[in-house]
Formats: sequence, structure tokens, C-alpha cells
Amino acid sequence: MMIMASLDFIADHTHAAPGHNAGETTSGPPASEAGGILTVDLSALVANWLALSRRAMPSECAAVVKANAYGCGIEPVVTALVRAGCKTYFVADLSEARRVREVAPEAAIYVLNGLIPGTPPVYAEIRARPVIGSMVELAEWDAFVAGSQWRGGAALHVDTGMNRLGISANDAAALAPRIRSENHGITLLMSHLACAEDTAHPLNDLQIRLFREVRLHYRGIPSSLANSSGIFLSDKAHCDVVRPGVALYGANPTPGRPNPMRPVVEVKARVMQVRNVAKGDTVGYSAGWTARRAARIAIISAGYADGYFRAGGSSDETPGGFAVIGGKRCPIAGRISMDLMGIDASDAPDVRRGDFVTLIGDDLQLDEVAASSGTITYELLTNLGHRYHRVYRTE
Repeated sequence: MMIMASLDFIADHTHAAPGHNAGETTSGPPASEAGGILTVDLSALVANWLALSRRAMPSECAAVVKANAYGCGIEPVVTALVRAGCKTYFVADLSEARRVREVAPEAAIYVLNGLIPGTPPVYAEIRARPVIGSMVELAEWDAFVAGSQWRGGAALHVDTGMNRLGISANDAAALAPRIRSENHGITLLMSHLACAEDTAHPLNDLQIRLFREVRLHYRGIPSSLANSSGIFLSDKAHCDVVRPGVALYGANPTPGRPNPMRPVVEVKARVMQVRNVAKGDTVGYSAGWTARRAARIAIISAGYADGYFRAGGSSDETPGGFAVIGGKRCPIAGRISMDLMGIDASDAPDVRRGDFVTLIGDDLQLDEVAASSGTITYELLTNLGHRYHRVYRTE
């Protein structure tokens, strides 16, 4: 029944794409009218979740689907993960929790950003669980639980070194006897690694050891520490539940080493015009890029309003990112504007108006594209393709 509800949602919110395979659904503007196409390979996403599940066994593998599933779409992503067997989801706020509940009626849903004053009844209404990160939040939650007899659960967040959200380790230790002897509805004890991407950082061991000490006070309550990179950091970080986020969507959780995850996202943008530029002519705002030879410039319908960051542009002094045209890497020419960018397509003579060039995909992977824009994959993913035709590949 849960899977059927999820599939019904997708059927209501997407449509089969003419010219696409049977295992694809689409959303957004029609492909014929859109400036770009963003493809999300849900089968690759599921494969990533299964690979992380195997690596973390016997721990449960949850899924972080905040920020609209890292820009990929909460509903299709959760639908695919429910079918694969994922039972626990983490979101940032209540609006995201509502969206997950629509397609995952039986899932455990934790809301990471904490308890907004006055919202405990909403958690009961949608059967979501707050991640409690302060003594004030805990007091409000306790009052609600005592008055309503709600037993839907909550997580207690312990700060072990991030210094962002969470109660202190000392407060957690002091609270433990009361939480264990009274019914506070705490179903998960959690913390968050600050430096898991850097395997040599001393804070990793410090956080793992401190959280282990806190866990001793909460025997019988499941615990969670590892994010995407934490899964690869150490088995000691796995605890009872791991909660991968960015790795599900194809980003490399092991920087400096080969990416163990399958690519999930592909972005293509349409060529609006191909123009000849003489040697010495400039392209784009501020005339910062000068043609060093006679060049063919493909103007494509993608810009920073589509999530391709302005910093990925180029100038005479600073190289920028690339696009792939006809299997060849072609450099970005000049500044990236809101809706358009230029590509030096001199080495791709067959490119024509109406063609599509690849901005992410082929041999241009997420981490490289993010680095060329001076950012990280998290920021790149969550900003991509708000105006694009979207294709969800399920096979």
C-alpha cells in the first residue's frame, strides 16, 4: 500500500516523455520549450543507497532528503528509496517532512533543524520526529508529550564538536537517568561529524570517542553519527543508523580517492546561437575574455539562474569550467550571465543551433564542476535546474 501510494504520487505529478524510454518520467516545462534538461538517474541513486547499506551493515541505512533531496526532488527520490527498502528519512524542516509523508506513509521522518516554538502538535499531526537540540526545546517537547500522551518519537542531538546545534555532552550525561526512567519519547540519540571528509583530522577521533561515552548513558536507545563521508571514515562511526546525504546523489564522499558512487545527475543546455568571433574580439560582460584566434562561440541557455555559478566563467587571466560538445571538452568563454553563457566551440565544428551541450555528465562529474566554480557539490546540486525540463530515469 505504501509503495502504491508513492507510485500514484509520481503518476499524478509527472508524465511519460515522448521520445523517452518507458522507464522515464518527466516534469517541468516541455523539453521542446526548455533551455535545458536535468536528468536524475533514480536507479543509480538506489544503487548508491544499496552500496552504502552494504558498507554500513549491520547498521540501518537511512537517507537524508533535505533541500528537496539535494535538488533532485523529494517525491521521486523518496518513492524510489521506499521501493528499495529505506525506512528512515532526515529532512530540514516541517514542510519537507510533509512532502516525505505524502509518499512514505510508514516511514520514520526526523526533522534536523529542531523544534520551532509552538510546533509540537504539527509533528503529531504528520507523525514526524523533531531532532531536539537544546534544553529549551526539550522542555517544550516534554510538556507536549506529558499533556498529549503523544508517543511518536524524537531524536536528541548531542553536540560533540560541531558547535552548531545540539546539547552539550555534559548535559546529555546529566539528563540520561531522567530520560531513561521517564517516557520522553526519545527514539534516537545523534550527533554530527564536522570533518569527516578529512580522514586525518583529529576532530574525527575526538567526536567518535565523545559520542561513544555519551552513548553509554543511553543504552537501549539507537544512535546515529555517520554522514556520507563518515560511513567511509571508520566502522566506529557507524553506530545503529547511518544517514548518507550527498553521496546518494553521486558526489564523492572520499575526496582525493576514486568516487565509489555512481553518477546520478546529468545537465544539458540548449545551444541558442553559434557565432563567429574574430581574433581579438571579446565575449561577455566586462569584456574579460578575448579570443586568441578566430573562434566559434556557442551561446547556450544556462546561467546562474539555473544554478551554474557565475564563478565558473573565465577571463583572459583565469580559466573557468568546461562543457562537453560532441564528446570534446570546450572551455567556457567569458562571464556567466543570468540566463546565458558562451562556450568556445572552435574544436567542435559540428555544433548547431538547437543542439544540447553537456554541463554535468559524460566526463564532467559533479565534484569537478563544483570545484571549477569555487564551490562544493552540496551547493551545486541544491541550485541546479529550477527552470529545466526534468527527466527521472527509473531503469
